[in-house]
Amino acid sequence: MSETAKVLIVFYSRNGTTAALAEGIAEGARAAGADVKLRRVDEFISEDVINSVPGWAESRASLKAKYPAPTPADAEEADAVIFGTPTRFGSPSAELKSYIDSLGGLWFRGALNGKVGSAFTSTSTTHGGNETTILSLYPPLAHLGFIIVPTGYSDPILFAAGTPYGASSVSGQTSIPPTENDLAVARVQGRRVAEVAAALKK
Repeated sequence: MSETAKVLIVFYSRNGTTAALAEGIAEGARAAGADVKLRRVDEFISEDVINSVPGWAESRASLKAKYPAPTPADAEEADAVIFGTPTRFGSPSAELKSYIDSLGGLWFRGALNGKVGSAFTSTSTTHGGNETTILSLYPPLAHLGFIIVPTGYSDPILFAAGTPYGASSVSGQTSIPPTENDLAVARVQGRRVAEVAAALKK
């Protein structure tokens, strides 16, 4: 009998691009039989800053209404956690990092040891740090005890989009949604993580 994996997708998204990739990953994980939770980390900067950027407050409200904020308990209950973030100067967003930093109590108890971990990203410019952002999430995943599962070249679509480390997209300066190839890679990542997590549960 196959095991049902519990997959948690924790991401930060400002304009919806990273959220769209998260939905693609969720689709792939569900196709592999996983029980999926999607959680978005909220902003922690001032309302004045958010309101000073056209459209940010509206986007934030829409995303908050759709995706609850993650808690450490979400990670503890999951068999796999997939982290997503837009690129910030070649590194993860502070919002996602703040959630990872909140997992210190779980690290101390070894509560995440042996779970599957993976990562994905989006950026506004070509060669804007997609691979470095994903790779910079690998050290905290290792410290927390996750078994890191990359996409690799596990599907021919990886020769057309994404990275061997995780799904990615380039949104440009106008928040262009992920392409169908980008989403196909996201689905591959979700399926691969769910399959590995289910195998480890056996």
